[in-house]
Amino acid sequence: MAAQETVEHKYVYDFAEGNKDLKDLLGGKGANLAEMTNLGLPVPPGFTITTEACKAYLGTGTEPAGLAEQISAHLTALEREMGRRLGDPDDPLLVSVRSGAKFSMPGMMETVLNVGLNDRSVEGLARQAGGSTDQPASGGADRFAWDSYRRLIQMFGKTVCDVPGEEFEHAIDEAKRAKGTDLDLDLDADDLRGLVDAYKKIFTKHTGREFPQEPREQLDLAVRAVFDSWNAERAVVYRRQERIPADLGTAVNVVAMVFGNLGPDSGTGVAFTRDPASGAQGIYGDYLANAQGEDVVAGIRNTVPLQELERIDKDSYDELLDYLARLERHYRDLCDIEFTIERGKLWMLQTRVGKRTAAAAFVIAGQLVDEGLIDVDEALHRVNGAQLAQLMFPRFQLDHEFQPVATGIGASPGAAVGKVVFTSARAVELAAEGEAVILVRRETNPDDLNGMIAARGILTSRGGKTSHAAVVARGMGKTCVSGADQLDIDVPKRRFVVAGHTVTEGDVVSIDGTTGNVYLGEVPVSPSEVVRYFEGELDPASTDDALVKAVHRIMSHADASRRLVVRTNADTAADAARARRFGAEGIGLCRTEHMFLGDRRELVERLILARDPAEREDALAALLPLQRADFVEIFREMNGLPVTVRLIDPPLHEFLPPLEQLAVNVAVAQERGEDVAKEEALLAAVRRMHEENPMLGLRGVRLGLVIPGLFAMQVRAITEAAVECTRQGVPACPEIMVPLVGAVQELETVRAEAERIIAEVVGGSAVDVLIGTMIEVPRAALTAGQIAEAAEFFSFGTNDLTQMGWGFSRDDVEGAFFWRYLELGIFGISPFESIDADGIGRLVRIAAEEGRAARPGLKIGVCGEHGGDPDSVHFFHSVGLDYVSCSPFRVPVARLEAGRAAVITTGSDSR
Repeated sequence: MAAQETVEHKYVYDFAEGNKDLKDLLGGKGANLAEMTNLGLPVPPGFTITTEACKAYLGTGTEPAGLAEQISAHLTALEREMGRRLGDPDDPLLVSVRSGAKFSMPGMMETVLNVGLNDRSVEGLARQAGGSTDQPASGGADRFAWDSYRRLIQMFGKTVCDVPGEEFEHAIDEAKRAKGTDLDLDLDADDLRGLVDAYKKIFTKHTGREFPQEPREQLDLAVRAVFDSWNAERAVVYRRQERIPADLGTAVNVVAMVFGNLGPDSGTGVAFTRDPASGAQGIYGDYLANAQGEDVVAGIRNTVPLQELERIDKDSYDELLDYLARLERHYRDLCDIEFTIERGKLWMLQTRVGKRTAAAAFVIAGQLVDEGLIDVDEALHRVNGAQLAQLMFPRFQLDHEFQPVATGIGASPGAAVGKVVFTSARAVELAAEGEAVILVRRETNPDDLNGMIAARGILTSRGGKTSHAAVVARGMGKTCVSGADQLDIDVPKRRFVVAGHTVTEGDVVSIDGTTGNVYLGEVPVSPSEVVRYFEGELDPASTDDALVKAVHRIMSHADASRRLVVRTNADTAADAARARRFGAEGIGLCRTEHMFLGDRRELVERLILARDPAEREDALAALLPLQRADFVEIFREMNGLPVTVRLIDPPLHEFLPPLEQLAVNVAVAQERGEDVAKEEALLAAVRRMHEENPMLGLRGVRLGLVIPGLFAMQVRAITEAAVECTRQGVPACPEIMVPLVGAVQELETVRAEAERIIAEVVGGSAVDVLIGTMIEVPRAALTAGQIAEAAEFFSFGTNDLTQMGWGFSRDDVEGAFFWRYLELGIFGISPFESIDADGIGRLVRIAAEEGRAARPGLKIGVCGEHGGDPDSVHFFHSVGLDYVSCSPFRVPVARLEAGRAAVITTGSDSR
């Protein structure tokens, strides 16, 4: 045992030791660098510090024992392989220090380039790059070396020591002004020497120390900064937005530097094996000559299309195409590649399965099936309900009246309309007030994340499809137009000028993330082609729309694979009809209280104000034919599909004016001497029925037990409607659901009366009426075995079950403190959006198991909004529910996720 305790934990891996399946340990970037190394691709040598080292550091605030020694050993091996020492004054090895979590978090964590440079090794780097005497200083090795040094000080200062990045930007802007230029490339070696001195003074002013000259100290501090960046605010916000677990940590990749800024025969770029916006086949990406990688991502200089590389450096271009094809075949998916060309030598710096738009996800999945790289189950797994929901959003309806004032790069599809804002903070502020906003920036950076989340769309004047704005927007499903360089943006004055127009903050613009067009004013929108397909307006067999064909193919497979039935929540015939077009297989929740609104409120008032049984029966008799007619319309639309009708649930006073409003009206009328006898009676009734906590008061089954004849009228209306439809040749399948049951005795009492009425109405008709209950009170879930003896079906009302299980008032808590719970990580997501599997989900599981133990074959579904939430659908599948029910628009999402749940459960995921 003692010998085992002395075994050193392995925290550092050479690239040759890993592979793409070690993402938990090496992070996505490290695992993929290792995979490319094993494939024999030209990857700069390096090593990865594991996520376990990060978690140990974050847990204690100090590096784990043995980490420093392991880094030293791997650094020595790297120096031996490269034939150079880190920061050597004569022939320096420089390294990059990059983050790399299991899941891609573009721009959210830190990177430091050129680690190892100092006042001495910068001269050695210049000599290494070819000396300063052979070429003009503006384009020679001296310029390159001093440019690399200023980049290190800037990145190290901002990333490692929290020096304000704007101060470095001000310094370089001042240097360019003094030179009379707008371009960084016009600064020569002497200019950059002066800039390095200015940067070092900025560093010292903010840190109280000189810029570190010891290369190993630079490396160690950079590694710690990457570890710390896991908990940076923007990273936390991004993880919350993307539902990435907070306990994964990040790996750190230490890689020998290769340089794309050595001159015109060098450069850097990003490539995709297919178009990440549309899914179209072909090579897509950006290239920037004489630049380092952050220049592309930051969007500081506008790139050229990757195809231009064939003209600039055909050998490197052909080699790159070969590697792209190999990687896509190997990963069996769209790949996103970062590369650098150093004096004609191609280096592969990163690959990963590329982020893509929702449309591209469906199209690419179908293409890969056709190419034999994946099967249809895998294609189903590679798309999700959130992406499908994005595709169902509207798009611009353009005519000759709307002409774009600018055109940029369509970086993330969609149609977004909103008021222009120029800062992230303003975007958050206006969005919180319910305003739709478009965030306009020269280029975004990770600090803009909150504003990007709040905005309907993002518009930038710089950058391309691989800029920060584009990558983050695609990941979030936000519309984005980047590189609209016709815009002259003045952030301090909160305006931009384009095509002779001045647009100020608060003005409305419309942006098209597909075409890249920018319009002044509000452009009308029209439904998406996917919605038209679901509505039956587009035939997938005859359309040329690749997306519609792809969606149809995957939805067909989802329907064939799923076990869960998908119903809809619908209260009107119109809702029912639309839900059927969207693929609903029944109604899981028809709320009868919605039928008491509008002109029928007067009848509800009569019911409440009834002074004796006769008046109450008259009011109920007046409501009966109206309710019956509503159910007839719904049964006709569903044509034999099951329709679960919930008996009235909310307190009756919700159909009356608010107490305060009614009291004021009565007081004013009395003051005027008007006859207010009716209003006074109403006021007295409202006061009599007033409850301190109506959510837990006289509602649901309690109403049916306290107000004689109320439930009986509804049961009669439902049954008579079913019989009427059946006699007219339209089959009806009604299911009567009793709400808010907490004890079996409540349900037994209602059921006895309902069965008597049903038997009376049905007579010899071929109508079968089921009676069941909502499980929405925690006690009902815990006594489900007893309740099942009186119920023919259960339907979980997860909205109320969540409220009562957590002790939350939904109308109050979401605005009051949920933001803080999300910020602290108490929630990963609101439990009203996605089922709390550990708590509320356990109640669901208990009720399902005990209910079926008491009544084998018990039909069980869910009718809360969780029925349309992708993650919740997977949970309900795992529990063994028979159906989910959701709003009509979410029916396709639920169908897709039910199919995905079945495929994943059966182990068909081949990855």
